[in-house]
Amino acid sequence: MYGSSTQFRSWTFKDEHELKRLRVQANADFIDKFGADMTAEQRMQHFLTAEEEHLMVRSYEHSLRDFCKKFRDPRDGRIRMLPSATTTAQHYFKRFYIYNSVMDYHPKEILVTCVYLACKIEEFYVTINDFVHNVRGDKKKAIEIILNNELQLTQELQFNLIIHQPFRPVEGLLIDIKTRFPQLHDPERLRPYIEDFLERVNLTDAILLYSPGQIALAAVTTAVSRLGENLDHYVTDILFPEEQKHHLSVLIEAVRKIKKMVKNTEPPLSDSVKKEIEAKLERCRNQQNNPNSSQYRANYSEWDDEDLPIASSPFSGDVSMGVERIRSPSAY
Repeated sequence: MYGSSTQFRSWTFKDEHELKRLRVQANADFIDKFGADMTAEQRMQHFLTAEEEHLMVRSYEHSLRDFCKKFRDPRDGRIRMLPSATTTAQHYFKRFYIYNSVMDYHPKEILVTCVYLACKIEEFYVTINDFVHNVRGDKKKAIEIILNNELQLTQELQFNLIIHQPFRPVEGLLIDIKTRFPQLHDPERLRPYIEDFLERVNLTDAILLYSPGQIALAAVTTAVSRLGENLDHYVTDILFPEEQKHHLSVLIEAVRKIKKMVKNTEPPLSDSVKKEIEAKLERCRNQQNNPNSSQYRANYSEWDDEDLPIASSPFSGDVSMGVERIRSPSAY
């Protein structure tokens, strides 16, 4: 149940102000650590601001969505990424950059690691070699990056890998509407609009602020509105009978805010702005976590062969901590 989950206890936040405060703190902590010998002016010129970090993360959230939409199994092109795996990856990515700076861990490297880990948790079985077939560039290097980052990602997520998603609540609402609200003809018509809403909500902070049930209701009511109908009577009189009316105002306000966040979804960065921030990031990023740096390669070469992940296994690097045995509720 969501109410007793780590998602609720550790990864559902009070409001957008709390999220902003934590992200600003992550930015400040990195600058304090790596800019200790710089003046305030030098810091401003050298490091990314919290706003620039925000823009980078938002841009890569779009990239993550696009990567998952284009993903194909190289052995069978008909096999596509599960929506549940995409949603789980989006949660992981957002969670990671609440407490970490993009200057410490580049989003393009964390992105693919989030998706690969999400595939395991959502039981979308794919070997690491088949997975990187969808990654541009050097496949061997991509494997190295993913497997080297996987344990770090898992630790930063506090090993809280189960994601409660809105898909099941949506199905419950559709069944209930069919059963108790026949005034809405053929609720199956809503599915394309619901899917569109759920895809866009993953690009907002709503998934860090609201429950899957609240997001599901926002998706369904939005879909009904797009068909020129409404569910007011269903929500106020059927879904919430008289003895539960005290919950109604809170739910309505949550749904309203979720819809507003989705409506105001930030578009991807323009190529020119992204290129400018990327160039600045390359100059100020932590070289110990940069796969192209001599520092990174030196650290990597110091590892014993026994410590290196085995790339041939679809669950490589995770057997010792049991990741392959963890399943999301949506995987059943």
